[in-house]
Amino acid sequence: MKLVAQYVSNMPANTSCHQFCVGVTHRFADAMCHRWLGGRHPLPDPVDRLAASAVVYSRLRREIWMVGDCQCLIDNTLFENPKPYEAELARRRADIISHSANPQQFLVDDTARQQILPDMMRIMRQQQNVDYAVIDGAHIPEQHVRVLPLDFQPHEIVLATDGYPFLCSTLDESEAALARQLADDPLNIGAFQATKACMKGNLSFDDRAYIRFKV
Repeated sequence: MKLVAQYVSNMPANTSCHQFCVGVTHRFADAMCHRWLGGRHPLPDPVDRLAASAVVYSRLRREIWMVGDCQCLIDNTLFENPKPYEAELARRRADIISHSANPQQFLVDDTARQQILPDMMRIMRQQQNVDYAVIDGAHIPEQHVRVLPLDFQPHEIVLATDGYPFLCSTLDESEAALARQLADDPLNIGAFQATKACMKGNLSFDDRAYIRFKV
């Protein structure tokens, strides 16, 4: 997150989506191979790499760039860019928990997630930055980067991570919807399904960031 934030804060205002993808990829590769591994090395295995998603608004180009599993609202219309495999793995995890005699045990030890982890890791090794895009130091396949152009009319924009299962037009509404989800279904196996739960002692099931602005 810090590497992406630093890169975005310093890149020229006229940076294109392509230039962003190339530049932030080089920044990640440099951080992993040079700064941390002490020289020129191949990138680590995909499951061991630094990895991040980002949703970026270019004011100069009037475009929103979605790299990885992030989401946004444009005038209350939702746009997402999910990983292609997560829905099926989430359904498998939900099925495992639903057939358990004691579902609440998974809030302490989510063995259902552990059962899908081998497939998650296999898919990462085979498909990461092949069938879906992520910032991880490897070439980003830009056909999997979602670019949303805006016209020159006024718009209200919300950019957020996928830690909000129900993205709303205000932060308070989004937090309230998340709170209801965590209270009603902390395992995330019902109407909203995820590959992980809100584990006991945690405040939520995933990281979250939210920004709303008008253009």
